[in-house]
Amino acid sequence: MLTHSTRRRLAGLGVAGALIAAVATPATPASAEESEISLGVYFGDTTIAAGSPGKIDSPILFASSTVVVHDLTVRYDFTGLAGKATVTPEYDADYCSTPEPNVLVCTDPFEVELYEGGFGGLYSVVIAPTKDAKDGDEGTVKVSLSATGYTAVTHEARVRIGEGVDLAAGPETEHSGKPGTSFTVPLRVGNPGETVAKGAVAVFYNDYGIQADKQYANCTYEGSWLRTCHFDRALEPRTSYVATLPYRIAKDAFAPGFDYGEILWLTPAEFEDYEAYVKSRGATIGKPGTGGELLLDEAGPSIAARSFQADTQPDNNWSSLGVTVTGKNSTDLEAVGDEVSGAKGDEVVATVGFRNNGPATLDYGRSGSSVTNMQVEIPTGTSAVKVPDNCSPVRGENEWGEPGEPGASLYRCYTSWFIKAGDAETMEFGLRIDKVVPNATGEVKVNVACQCDGGFYADLKPANDAAKLVVNPSGGQGGDGGGDGGELPITGANTALIAGVGGVLLAAGVAGFVLARRRRTHFTA
Repeated sequence: MLTHSTRRRLAGLGVAGALIAAVATPATPASAEESEISLGVYFGDTTIAAGSPGKIDSPILFASSTVVVHDLTVRYDFTGLAGKATVTPEYDADYCSTPEPNVLVCTDPFEVELYEGGFGGLYSVVIAPTKDAKDGDEGTVKVSLSATGYTAVTHEARVRIGEGVDLAAGPETEHSGKPGTSFTVPLRVGNPGETVAKGAVAVFYNDYGIQADKQYANCTYEGSWLRTCHFDRALEPRTSYVATLPYRIAKDAFAPGFDYGEILWLTPAEFEDYEAYVKSRGATIGKPGTGGELLLDEAGPSIAARSFQADTQPDNNWSSLGVTVTGKNSTDLEAVGDEVSGAKGDEVVATVGFRNNGPATLDYGRSGSSVTNMQVEIPTGTSAVKVPDNCSPVRGENEWGEPGEPGASLYRCYTSWFIKAGDAETMEFGLRIDKVVPNATGEVKVNVACQCDGGFYADLKPANDAAKLVVNPSGGQGGDGGGDGGELPITGANTALIAGVGGVLLAAGVAGFVLARRRRTHFTA
């Protein structure tokens, strides 16, 4: 049976936890196939405040293809920070050693699965300034990843020591309304500290249903989604500031429902670190708006930062927006089947999936779960020889095989977490024709009941939740193996990338976590 973390990864979660075996196993040489796989590592640039406890961060580990490795080792060489900052294990110090000054080496005794999407959280370290560190100091840390049988790879990250400040987000905000309606909410930030904050940047992670109703030159957007707002004005000590954000609820938002947004405040230096991480993940902070400038209170003088600044209390940097979507606006998910033809021994490709006929878009991005649970029945006389990685054999009630495993007669597939109204999502099954059976028919079903995460069970037209997968319709033989189900508007993947970029923006490992993030407080004047 698939583990919970495996199902989440199959559902499209971009950054998942490492899959680690329960017991250690002896290391074995890499096979010829494995030797062609390359490892990858990323460690974010970070800015820390002089005199502070520092920040916690971890590398992002990945591989060019999914692989299980042994003796996974991460090496931190912070010679470039000598006298300025130290790097020490956050925990699991028993697995780490210091073979030479300014070097930390951590090795995992268990099997670890690496995959293309990568994950963070393993080998977390504390980057802390030394007692002699001062504002303006800068250096590098080289982070290397290796495993038995694989070539080591290295990433160099910048570490800056700056002046400590404290940005504090405003209180949580709530709103309710029907799809398509406009509303405004206050965007608040305060400086409860004793040091002038030389500017601030707000980073937004809004669900699909929360869209910008106006765009500003000092903010960035991906289509209708607000991503960031940069404010150059000085934030004086013990003072709060407010701007007004115009939003609208998407016309195709699901209702009744609930959409959620998060706001993270960063110093300009921390945002530079943040943006470098976002670009490394193939994402973007968006493009500036074409309107005027969004102001915090009245326009104030801009102060050029002569040094770096880092927040010493990020516990209070977060705020949120909750939008209750009222009314009724559901959708119709329709199963998509296929017809293929071939002679005995041929391998044919069947394209199956589902289409969102609208009117509502489904966004499960915050949970990372499937918008629907899909089931594919393989027609009689054929064998599944190539299976999508997001599909697993059904062996019994709530019992499944491994993702992508061939040879089964029934598969359960996990889909993406986002499907826009009007889009379709498809996947390909490679079928070998073992015996020519005219009109051999299997079935593709969506909205299948499942004791698992996600799924959609408020479908407007359940009658089209099933479609046929037919091999050699009307006795046809000798076909070219291609599907003939017609063209589908497969644009959902691009839309999902746009809608889901906020998940990358707020993923762990961007700018690190200041030590002892245990509470969430807000500043009000």
